[in-house]
Amino acid sequence: MDMISLMTAASGAIVLPRFDPNLVDFGFFALRWYSLAYLAGLVFGWWYLKKQVKAPGSAMSPTHVDDFLFWATLGTIIGGRIGYILFYNFNYYISEPAAILRMWDGGMSFHGGATGVVVAVILFSLKNRISMFKMADLIALVAPVGLFLGRMANFVNGELWGRAADVPWAMIFPGDPAGLPRHPSQLYEAFLEGIVLFAILMFLWHKTKLHKSKPGFIAGTFWVGYGVFRFLIEYVREPDQHLLAVSEVITRGQLLCLPMIAFGVFLMWVGNNGGTLKKKS
Repeated sequence: MDMISLMTAASGAIVLPRFDPNLVDFGFFALRWYSLAYLAGLVFGWWYLKKQVKAPGSAMSPTHVDDFLFWATLGTIIGGRIGYILFYNFNYYISEPAAILRMWDGGMSFHGGATGVVVAVILFSLKNRISMFKMADLIALVAPVGLFLGRMANFVNGELWGRAADVPWAMIFPGDPAGLPRHPSQLYEAFLEGIVLFAILMFLWHKTKLHKSKPGFIAGTFWVGYGVFRFLIEYVREPDQHLLAVSEVITRGQLLCLPMIAFGVFLMWVGNNGGTLKKKS
């Protein structure tokens, strides 16, 4: 018996079937699970925010939410694509610039998409004279839902799996050429970055008055929470083959989490300062 068989037998790994990456395929058009996850996340965010902004004193109106959906979509797609190109596969796209537009081949970065949404929030709030930090708190509320759906789509697609493992719930992914039992890191991320982080933000929004007294604090909590959870999960996540670890102790994904955590701490400081950049006297 070879080493892979020994590992599989010893761990009792779950062998996953090969799921179709397309929800529907008409030949001339195919709707992929990953695209559906993005779409569902944006639609849920729009629906949930429409409910929240009906409360008296809300920083945004229902019309603002309708308008911002377009801005958020552009920020997510453009930022996610640019982020993937710059952070993860720059040399390839420099040599094959036409591939930049082939988004159906995959290649989106959450770090880039999140940066795109931040830029969208800044520009939209300035254009509409909305409190930037109050708006940021609202947008942060729904972000974990998009994260959850995106990671579940990664799982269905059999991509971005974890490192080899012998835990009882280890899984063998159909696209893995090594056929090793691995951590289902997509599910870890869906649980921590999606469900747990969403629960934390919901508690802070509905059970405290932070969004009223400390604008920016809840948005900061999202960034710190995501950064910490992603940093920890990187220890059991298999880096993409075309990426080199920054060092033996930190991966590219972990390195990108550090400025996100720092940004979150900054927003929490702004919140504690009453939602203003001016230092309290």
